[in-house]
Amino acid sequence: MSSSTPLTRAADSFKRAAAAVNGKIRGARTSGNAPGNRPGRSGKPGRSGTLHPAAVWAEAAGTAGEFLSPAWRKVRAVWLKFAWPVLSVVSLLGWVVLAAAIGLWWAGQAWGWQEAKSAAMVAFLLFVLAIAFIVGRSAYGVVLDLARTRVAVGDDAVGSIAVSNVSTRPLLPASLELPVGANTAVFHLPRMKPAQVHEDLFTIPTARRAVIVVGPVRSVRADPLHLLRRRVMWTEPVDLYVHPRTVSLGSSAAGFIRDLEGMPTTELSSADVSFHALRDYVPGDDRRHIHWKTTARTNKLMVRQFEETRRAHLAIALSTNTDEYDSEPEFEMAISVAASIGRQAISEQRDLDVLTQKGPLRCETGRNLLDDATRIVGAPMRKTAVDLARNLSDAVPNASVVFFVVGSHVTATQLRTCAASVPPGVRSLAVRVQPGAAPSRANIADLTVLTVGDLDDLAIVLRKAAA
Repeated sequence: MSSSTPLTRAADSFKRAAAAVNGKIRGARTSGNAPGNRPGRSGKPGRSGTLHPAAVWAEAAGTAGEFLSPAWRKVRAVWLKFAWPVLSVVSLLGWVVLAAAIGLWWAGQAWGWQEAKSAAMVAFLLFVLAIAFIVGRSAYGVVLDLARTRVAVGDDAVGSIAVSNVSTRPLLPASLELPVGANTAVFHLPRMKPAQVHEDLFTIPTARRAVIVVGPVRSVRADPLHLLRRRVMWTEPVDLYVHPRTVSLGSSAAGFIRDLEGMPTTELSSADVSFHALRDYVPGDDRRHIHWKTTARTNKLMVRQFEETRRAHLAIALSTNTDEYDSEPEFEMAISVAASIGRQAISEQRDLDVLTQKGPLRCETGRNLLDDATRIVGAPMRKTAVDLARNLSDAVPNASVVFFVVGSHVTATQLRTCAASVPPGVRSLAVRVQPGAAPSRANIADLTVLTVGDLDDLAIVLRKAAA
C-alpha cells in the first residue's frame, strides 16, 4: 500500500491534465490533416478535437486548488487559534484611532509636523493604557437558569443569572452581556469578594410566537474609551420556545372524534363491538357469537355479525401560504387553532397527523407538536390549500376525520375542491379563520365549514359541528 501526499497527488493530477491536453492537440492535428479538410482550418469533422482554453484553465485551477487546500486549512486554523482572538479585541473605534495614529506619525515624519507626532504618541499611549484594563484572568462561576424553557404567547418567561467569585482574590467591577434573540441585555457586576455570589433576575417578553436563543452569558472587560473589548463566554446558549396560544376544547367540544365504540366502516366483521345483523352459521365461526334465541325459533344456527370499527385517526392540514391570509394575526390564529385541535386529540390518545405545505409536524407528544408549530414560518408560495388537501389524502390514507385550517382568502370553490380530495366515508371539516367574524357553521356538499373569529370561539363552533 503506497502512501500519497498532497504534492504527489498534485503531480499526478498535473500529469493527467498534460496528457489530456496533448491528446486534444494530437486529435486536432489529425482531424486537420484528414482528407477533405484544408490545412489551417477546422472543418466540421475536426471540431471535437479543438483545444479550448477554458478547459485548460479549469484543469489548472482544480490542480492548484488540490495543491493549496491543505496549506489553506493550516493557515486558517492558525489564524482562528492565535491571530483572531487578539485582533477581535480591538473595537471599531480602536481600529479608527490606530489608523489615525499611524497616519499622523507618517505625516509628522514626512513634513516635520511635531503636532502630528505628538497626537500619534498620545493615541499609542491610550492603546497601552487600554491594554491594562483587559489583561488578566477572571474567575467567575456563572449559572444561567430559565424557570421554564417552554411558555405560551403572553406568559412570563423569567430567568436568573447567578455569578460567583471562585478565585481567592477580589474581582473588579465588570459587565455581563446576555444575548436574547436579536437584543442584548447588560448586567453590571459590583466588586466581588472571594466566594461572593451576585444574582440578577430578568424577564423576557413573549408577545409573539418564536424560538428565542438565550445566551451564552459573556463577561466584558473594556477600557473607559472602549478602544478594546474582551469577551469571555461562560455558559451555553439555551432555546426558549414561545408556543402558540392554545385553548382547551373539552370532551364535549371534540365529541365528533369520540370513539367509544369506534368509527363505523362499511366492512363487516365476525367479532367487534358494533352489532349489525344475524346470518347463518358457517363452520369455523366462533360459537360464542351464536344467537340462541333466534336459533331456537328458526331451528337453524344463527350467529351475530358486526360492523368493523376503527380508532379515530385525526388529520389536520394547516395551510402556511400567507397569500391565503389577510394579515399576520390571522395566520397566527390559524396556527393556534390547529395546535389546539391537535393537542386535544393527543390528550385523548387519538392517532394524529398534522401536515403543512413544507411537510409534516411531529405528533408523538403535545410538546413535540407545539415545538414544531413554534417553528412554522409562513411565506407566499404556489402550493395552495387545494394542493395541501391532495397531499394529505395521499400521506394519511387511513384518516377518519380531516380538518382543513385555512385563511379568509380561501374561496368556497377551493374548499369544495379540498373536500373532493377526501376519500368517501371520511368526515371532513374546514376551519376558516377570520378575526372579528361571528362563529358560524355552514355546509358545502359533504364538507362542514366552521368560521372562527376568535380563538376562544373554537370550542363553540366545534360543539356546533358535533351537534
